[in-house]
Amino acid sequence: MTNNNDLPNDLKSAFDQVKNALQNKIIGQEKLVNRLLIALISEGHLLVEGPPGLAKTRAIKALSELIEGDFHRLQFTPDLLPGDLTGTDVYNPQGGEFIFQQGPIFHNLVLADEINRAPAKVQSALLEAMEEKQVTVGQNTYPLPDPFLVMATQNPIEQEGTYSLPEAQLDRFLMHVIVDYPQASDETAILELTRLEALHNSQQQTSATDSPLLSKQQIQQACSASLSMQMTDNVQQYLVQLVLATRNPGAWSSDLAHWVSFGSSPRGTIALDRCARAHAWLAGRDYVSPEDIQVVFADTLRHRVLLSYEAEAEGYSPDDFLNAVLQRVPVV
Repeated sequence: MTNNNDLPNDLKSAFDQVKNALQNKIIGQEKLVNRLLIALISEGHLLVEGPPGLAKTRAIKALSELIEGDFHRLQFTPDLLPGDLTGTDVYNPQGGEFIFQQGPIFHNLVLADEINRAPAKVQSALLEAMEEKQVTVGQNTYPLPDPFLVMATQNPIEQEGTYSLPEAQLDRFLMHVIVDYPQASDETAILELTRLEALHNSQQQTSATDSPLLSKQQIQQACSASLSMQMTDNVQQYLVQLVLATRNPGAWSSDLAHWVSFGSSPRGTIALDRCARAHAWLAGRDYVSPEDIQVVFADTLRHRVLLSYEAEAEGYSPDDFLNAVLQRVPVV
């Protein structure tokens, strides 16, 4: 087996530099950093849920400074319209014609902040762009830039005045990542970092990278490299069996039979495969192991399973169900 470092342009080394740079800026959120890189390599999108102030916006903005591409943050509000996101045709009186004016969706990295505060039409416009990687206005279709990554956030604390995403739309996200508060040692490091950054800003210094560490071509190469990862038939069957267990858990354990109403769709199988491959590649291997699948299993499928009323009444969460599935489905 060959190592990823043998790839041209020392691709793996470049990603390691980006990962280290992100972890130096986003302290205590190693999981979020890892999932951002997995989404970038897997050409997918993230739904990130967590209380305010946990560096969600900072994370994707920091990533935009390290790769070749641009960034835009869009605050979702109840009065937002689909055209505010996708763009619209504007009449040009000089030429007597309509000219398309691009909306904020036409950026490489897009932060959809508090996506559940926007009405269903706006959510649908964003999710259609995520799935098709294009925007249709009138009779014309406009391709979105490549790479294209959306990180949408949800605030689990406030539910008043929000519009919950339907399960079918949640399924369009590659991963649903839950972030939590940092440890005490990380909190101390965060204080030191913010004081240092404030000092630099007061002295009109900048820590921005002069040139991106990752080019668009390198991101495409990493995507191809992850798709070329070796996966044995046994590991692939293990992956498939895990997804099947979310649909019919009673086949593995009778006590789980009543936990779930709907399991993961085939889109979840594809997402789990892509994420496991990207995780293995970032770890420096050229093959996928069962551990790679297990690490990303919950983040990839927690938004793709719908628990039964009985399970919710008993206090179970999707993570409880997925952990039980992992324990009961044997590694082939």
